[in-house]
Amino acid sequence: MITALSHPFFLHALLAGTAIALASGLVGYFLVLRAQTFTGDTLGHVAFTGAMAALAGGYDLRLGLFAATIGVALLLGALGRRGRPDDVVIGTLFSWILGLGTFFLTLYTTHRSSTQGNAGITVLFGSIYGLDATQTTTAVLIAAGITTAVLLLARPLLFASLDEAVAAARGVPATALGLGFLALAGACAAEVTQAVGSLLLLGLLAAPAGTAIRLTDRPYRALGLSAALAVLDLWAGLALSAQVPVLPPSFSIMAVTATCYAAAHLVGP
Repeated sequence: MITALSHPFFLHALLAGTAIALASGLVGYFLVLRAQTFTGDTLGHVAFTGAMAALAGGYDLRLGLFAATIGVALLLGALGRRGRPDDVVIGTLFSWILGLGTFFLTLYTTHRSSTQGNAGITVLFGSIYGLDATQTTTAVLIAAGITTAVLLLARPLLFASLDEAVAAARGVPATALGLGFLALAGACAAEVTQAVGSLLLLGLLAAPAGTAIRLTDRPYRALGLSAALAVLDLWAGLALSAQVPVLPPSFSIMAVTATCYAAAHLVGP
């Protein structure tokens, strides 16, 4: 680990990954609490489609990532009830988005893959070791913004998540909160894609939150535990990848999150 910390790419991965994991732990808690895990899975496929669309058009893939994930998240919320996506709507858009992703992937591989041949693999499986200083700074700032926004919305969002009808009767803007949270979830999904890839982002969003909810029924304690577990899982995954170089960092991180989630079931509810 001392040797790994001497390499700039590992330090960048550690800094950016810590910020991204903290944000994903907070966002993921509310995704699980609000029974919107399927939405998080959909956003992973949206991230892939958005990135491929940007690459096919010759733009920065991050532009496609954020535009697609935030835009579709808001669309799902608008088509649902009180800012909560409907499973039928999600399933319908899910199939269409996957087909669209295949179309953009074909355009990219046939017209532009010679310039960025590994970009498609990067989107699918992440590139946390490939972040430079500028990208690391950007990732940290965006993750910090998401974290701050979630913490500011935590109390009314928790109220609306646990008892929407009573929250609405007390004047809590449940619909606006739902849409705002989905926008944050979309932005977080775009950030997590850069760390573990669009195929695996649901693991970092859902597994720490599921583990935390399994270990405690106190909401704020579970929220903090979810964020802490996400950060610790990422640290452990990066350490494992550094010790066993044959293991990709995204696989190592997901292996740790899955192991922690499985271990939580041994503790009992």
